[in-house]
Amino acid sequence: MFKDTNQEDYGSTRVEKDSIGEKKIAADSYYGINSIRARENFNISRENVHPELIRSIAVIKQAAAATNYELGLLEEGKKDAILEACSEIINSNVAEELKLDAFQGGAGTSTNMLVNEIAANRALEILGHKKGDYHIIHPNDDLNKGQSTNDVYPTALRIAVLKLLVPLTESVSKLQSALQAKEKEFSSIIKLGRTQLQDAVPITLGQEFSAYAEAVNRDRWRLYKITDRLKKINLGGTAVGTGLNTSHSYIFKIAKQLRNFSGLSLSHSENMIDITQNMDIFVEVSGLLKAAAVNLNKIASDLRLLASGPAGGIGEIRLPAVQAGSSIMPGKVNPVICEMINQLSIEVICCDQAITMAARDGQLELNAFGPLIASKILKSLEMMKNGIDKFVDKCIKGIEVNQDRCQQILDNSLAVITSLVPYIGYDQASILAREVRESDKTLRELIVEKNIFSKSELEEILKIENMTSPGRKK
Repeated sequence: MFKDTNQEDYGSTRVEKDSIGEKKIAADSYYGINSIRARENFNISRENVHPELIRSIAVIKQAAAATNYELGLLEEGKKDAILEACSEIINSNVAEELKLDAFQGGAGTSTNMLVNEIAANRALEILGHKKGDYHIIHPNDDLNKGQSTNDVYPTALRIAVLKLLVPLTESVSKLQSALQAKEKEFSSIIKLGRTQLQDAVPITLGQEFSAYAEAVNRDRWRLYKITDRLKKINLGGTAVGTGLNTSHSYIFKIAKQLRNFSGLSLSHSENMIDITQNMDIFVEVSGLLKAAAVNLNKIASDLRLLASGPAGGIGEIRLPAVQAGSSIMPGKVNPVICEMINQLSIEVICCDQAITMAARDGQLELNAFGPLIASKILKSLEMMKNGIDKFVDKCIKGIEVNQDRCQQILDNSLAVITSLVPYIGYDQASILAREVRESDKTLRELIVEKNIFSKSELEEILKIENMTSPGRKK
C-alpha cells in the first residue's frame, strides 16, 4: 500500500503530462507527475513534510468530496472512493510513508498535489481501475475541485497545529503537576536563596519549585487560549480569498463538512483574503512556544546548577542518574536530560526566528514561504511535547533533596543578616556583615558579644522559619 517506488527500479511505466511536458512514471506508483517533479526539485534535506500536515490535507479532501457530492458536482462512486482513499492516508500511518522534502517552493502546491495524486490513484485502485486513469478520477478536477493550494494549505496547517497542540498542552499540564508535587514534597526544606549567583536570603526548596510550576501554568494557559484564533479558516476562498470558482453554498457547506471530518470547531473567516495573505497567527503560536521554551530552559538550568558537584558544586539536590556520564571518568553522571531541554529550547527559539522571518516576507496576495513555517512550527510542537515528557519522567519525578547540604550552606552564609535590618538599620547590618567575614566568629556570637540583642531576642529574630514568608515579630 502506497509503496515508495524508485524511478530507477521500475519495470512497466505509464506516461503523465503537464504544462511542462511528459514524464515516465512507474506504473505501480501512487505518485503523479507533480509529486515526482517536486521530489526531484526539492530533495535538499532529509526532513520530509510533517505527517500531520499530510493528514490534515487528506481531511480537507474528504470534506471537499462530501461537499461537492452534496452540491451535485461529484458522483457518489467517486466520492466514496475518495473518502476511503483519504481515510487510509489519515488512519493507517500512510502519511509517514509519503515522502516529500519539507523545504519547497510554490507555497505548498507540491504538498497539496502530493495528496491529490496519491488519493486519486488510490481511489482509482479502489474502483478497480489502473493508477493514472485520470479520465475517471483526476487529481485536479476531482480531488482539488473547489479548492486551491492557497486555501487548502493555510487551513491544513491550522488543523495540524490544533491537533499537535492537544498533546503538547497535556504534557505541559503533566509537567506543572510534577513540579507542584515537588513543591509539596520540599515545602519544609529551608535553604539558601541566591540572586545573581550570590548568597541572598533563606527560601524553601518548595518555594523554588512553586515558581517553576507557576511559570509552566502560564505557558499551559496561553497555549490553551490561542486555539480560538486558529479555528478561522479560508477554505473556499481558493486562489486569493475571493472565492473564485466556488459558491456561497460551497463555502458554508465545506466548513460544516470539515468540522465533521476533523472533529474541530472550525469556521470560515469573514475575510478569507486576510487568512490567504497573512501568516501572523503562526508567529503568535510560535511566540508562545518560544516563551514556554524560555521557561523550560530556566528550570533546566537551575536544576543543573543546584545539582552541580556532587562534591565540587552546590549539590543541594540530586537528579536521577539515567546514563553514564563519561567515557574516561568512572562514576561520573551528567545532567543529560536537563541538557537536552536546554538544547530543545535553543532549537525552538531558532525555529521561532525562522517562522517570524518567513511570515514577514509574504507578498501581496500570498505568502510563498508557508512550507518553512509549517516545517518549523510542527517540528517545535512535536519536539516540545516529546522533550517535556522525558523531562517529567526521567528528571522531575526523581529529584531528591540533599537536606544536610542545604543546611550546611545556609549555616555558613550570612543570609539571615537581612532579617536584622528592620531592627538595627541597613548600615549597622552592613558593618556586622563585614566584621563577620573578617573574624572567626559567627553572626550570632558577634551580636551577643556586642550586646545588640539578648540570646532569647536573637533566637526569635533569627528564626529561620520566619524568614521565608512576609511579616516580622514586633
